[in-house]
Amino acid sequence: MTFLEMITIDFLKRFDKSKLNPPRVLAIAFALIILFGANILNLPIASADGESIGFINALFTASSSVCVTGLVVVNTAEHWSLFGQVVIITLIQIGGLGFMTMATIVALLLGKKITLKDRLVMQEELNSSSLSGLVKLTKYVIATTFIIEGIGAIFLSTRFIPIYGLKKGIWFSVFHAISAFCNAGFDVIGNNMIPFVDDIVVNFAIGSLVILGGLGFTVYLDISKNKNIHRCSLHTKLVLLISAILLILGSVLIFIIEYNNPETLGNLSLKGKILASTFQSIIARTAGFNSVDMAPLYDTTIFVLIILMFIGGSPGSTAGGIKTTTFGVIFLTVRSVLKGNDDVEVLRRRIPNSIVLRAIAITAVSLLLVTLVTMILTVTEQGVKFIDLLFETVSAFATVGLSRNLSPELSDIGKFIIALTMYAGKVGPLTLVFALAKKQKTDNKKYRYPEGKIIIG
Repeated sequence: MTFLEMITIDFLKRFDKSKLNPPRVLAIAFALIILFGANILNLPIASADGESIGFINALFTASSSVCVTGLVVVNTAEHWSLFGQVVIITLIQIGGLGFMTMATIVALLLGKKITLKDRLVMQEELNSSSLSGLVKLTKYVIATTFIIEGIGAIFLSTRFIPIYGLKKGIWFSVFHAISAFCNAGFDVIGNNMIPFVDDIVVNFAIGSLVILGGLGFTVYLDISKNKNIHRCSLHTKLVLLISAILLILGSVLIFIIEYNNPETLGNLSLKGKILASTFQSIIARTAGFNSVDMAPLYDTTIFVLIILMFIGGSPGSTAGGIKTTTFGVIFLTVRSVLKGNDDVEVLRRRIPNSIVLRAIAITAVSLLLVTLVTMILTVTEQGVKFIDLLFETVSAFATVGLSRNLSPELSDIGKFIIALTMYAGKVGPLTLVFALAKKQKTDNKKYRYPEGKIIIG
């Protein structure tokens, strides 16, 4: 029995005996994995030069890995040894699949029974609306993940092996396939995807992996079961529609704004400009790779990326942000108010008020967190442009990983704050949804207060 198996079984046994609710279990589990990863990355063997990176930097890197963010304080290719890189990609895979999914793999291999408490945590982690079929969904998640990552690695190997040789080419292909599908954004090339800015194969492979990782496993399952988009659930239809709109809109805006910028798209061919603008629009949905330098981008483009990052991917996926469906519900609510409708409707379906309230709460809390962290960083990181601090904060909260070369320059306090923000972005919104649903189910008031009129606007 391996060390990981012993830890997993011990954790599941302790959870079975505990009275912790699923959100707390997830929060504690991710925190423990981050601390465990930080201690390993702090070992001299994890660094290429044989010297410890220091606990704060190790904690930052472990947080970025487990929270599948991609923000780095050192160049991943240059600083970390092969051992360190393996630790990082393992943490990314755990963070992308989720702790309970990884624990379920071990439990199923050992023939351990999946208890009701285990299923509750799995429901929370996979953002499922029902307890039924969770083990089957988890198996589907595992199989789908490894198949998609494997196919992505094969595509990338056709470009990386001829350039970097067989061993390094295979390692680069596997590492970047996992990093892309888990929406992490770590790279071991050394200069991210900038050398492949106009490479169709690399752009297609990385972009496709990021998109698939950001759609959500429930969407794959729904499409595979129904075979026809028209028969799919409203959730699936909204995810696909909003994702497509954001991708196209982001690509067009980046293309137009940066078209003549000599430090980004200006010197590229038309094909290169289209590929770069499309790639960056995809990546802003919480992956963290970049095929152009972030620093010389116009502030207008940075603001567009901030909006895309804040929205993020879809529920039940490896991506972060407030999620596409949350944004969609907020937009539809505003539209219904402007049209004078009492109900929020879309595609001949009415959205329940409970979902509308949760979407508003998630967005409000997320905005509050981003605002608070940015304000704190303006104090701890004197002399840094506000737009850069806001960009770094949203990138951390939405677990994106894009940076205007600011992460390595942060103070120790700034690094710790960003690490906490990545952690909050990984477990916060999902925990909030569960807490609200729980409260709603247990609210058995026998009375309602009379209405009070408030003037709005």
